[in-house]
Amino acid sequence: MIKNFFSRIIRKIHEINTEYKTPGIQMSDWVKFSLLLLRLYLVTLIGLSLYKFITMLH
Repeated sequence: MIKNFFSRIIRKIHEINTEYKTPGIQMSDWVKFSLLLLRLYLVTLIGLSLYKFITMLH
């Protein structure tokens, strides 16, 4: 029973992932560049937060 439950959930997740594997909208180069900058900004913020957390432990 539990095995069937998890197998149905995994099958449904796989089905959703295959449906949305390719994007349905076209993005301009500026949009792609802006998203790249936002990703880099997010990684930088996470890195700084981790650095601050680690230095506060010592």
